[in-house]
Amino acid sequence: MAENKHIHLIGICGTAMASLAGMLQRRGFRVTGSDTAAYPPMSDFLASLDIPVAPFAVQNLQPQPDRVVVGNAISRGNVELEQVLDQRIPFCSLPQILHDEFLRGKEVLVVAGTHGKTTTTSMLAWIFHTAGLQPSFLIGGIAENFGSSFQLGQGKHFILEGDEYDTAFFDKGPKFLHYFPASIILTSVEFDHADIYKDLDAVETAFKRLVNLIPRRGRIIAFDTGESVERCLARTFCPVERYGSGANATWKITDLHLEPGRTTWSVVRDGKPWADFDYAVAGEYNVWNATAAAAMAANCGISREEIAAALKTFKSVKRRLEVRAKVNGITIIDDFAHHPTAIAGTLTALRSNYPGARLWTILEPRSNTLRRNVLQNELAKSLALADEVVVANVFKSEAIPEAERLDLAAVAAQIQKHGRRARIVPTVDGIVQLISPELRSGDVVAILSNGGFGGIYEKLPERLKSLGVPTLQSPNAENKLILS
Repeated sequence: MAENKHIHLIGICGTAMASLAGMLQRRGFRVTGSDTAAYPPMSDFLASLDIPVAPFAVQNLQPQPDRVVVGNAISRGNVELEQVLDQRIPFCSLPQILHDEFLRGKEVLVVAGTHGKTTTTSMLAWIFHTAGLQPSFLIGGIAENFGSSFQLGQGKHFILEGDEYDTAFFDKGPKFLHYFPASIILTSVEFDHADIYKDLDAVETAFKRLVNLIPRRGRIIAFDTGESVERCLARTFCPVERYGSGANATWKITDLHLEPGRTTWSVVRDGKPWADFDYAVAGEYNVWNATAAAAMAANCGISREEIAAALKTFKSVKRRLEVRAKVNGITIIDDFAHHPTAIAGTLTALRSNYPGARLWTILEPRSNTLRRNVLQNELAKSLALADEVVVANVFKSEAIPEAERLDLAAVAAQIQKHGRRARIVPTVDGIVQLISPELRSGDVVAILSNGGFGGIYEKLPERLKSLGVPTLQSPNAENKLILS
């Protein structure tokens, strides 16, 4: 498309859609958007770009834009989508316009997998950037080193987070099949996105199709653990290198040390010592992510010294173990955890980073997987890694058939069996009022949601400030199940 054309994005506040909006603006298009789910960090990001965001309304399409990008969260019945269809306004999906306007002629590197995509993509982009390769990238979150979720560089590489979720209402295939990568990182394959995938076999089929797109000259950097990963790699036409702690890993992680504020490890490549790494990011799973990024970067000609220097200065991604506030000695953490495996990784990381702290978890079951009972037992087991568990009502529970809906009482009872106290508190205001007087200096509160969670990130710190310094309480409070 020619510059100065008007492109309107329906559902602009999604992480990828907001990033696309910024890229289109940078390319010279006039960009507008609409959404009803505007919350940080993407709402702040769009505001910083002066990209207007309005509630859904037919008036947003007047005068008629040259192209409309329809986000994958938008369904038939949306007033703007219906107007687009009625008036035959040209429209497309995010992956389609991304491919047509930005990926052509680039060496595309995609990070795919059920977990770790956003952080691994951010690490890979930062390595390429600090090595002076001027990459382009698109990440499903705000990379703190860049203060952005995208960059349009002059180099040949485009580094991209590859999402297995569906593309649009008219294209139910996964987004990553539109990107035609030269090489990929495959972090993990688990059942997720229960709203669009029937079972694990369906998820694996999507990843097998991605693997089948990689040219012979390309490369796959894959985690060395998991039967699903093995099945997805069964038929490849390009070299495959594994990373992890197993004996057969090309990139083997050794001498891992997780300390408060510091993580160190070494990597053995093809049986020979290769590099030592040191950074401030917590969590064993982030060591896997960093090692995958290092392996891909090394295969693209970046030296181990450059990789180590980049990782040492890597910060993180917004909403990934992000410290949102410290009030009266209480640390409030925001994490995007949307799946039982991710929750377990987050809480384990917090244990190592805050040894001896009483760890609280406040969960909003909001993702399309967590709202369902398909991984209910796994969810309870993950949450029981915390000392205190508070669970809000299932987000828009009425949209989930009762037979498929997460059973909060069952989850709480199972947590109780693990010796932890679990409380179900329907509303954010109720949660804030309940737990604020119980929190004490030294506590760590992990708030887990892939949405705005009713403003709890602002409401809880404000309430704690109003209470002043909390009175110390016994760390061994009686474990009991409370439904309120």
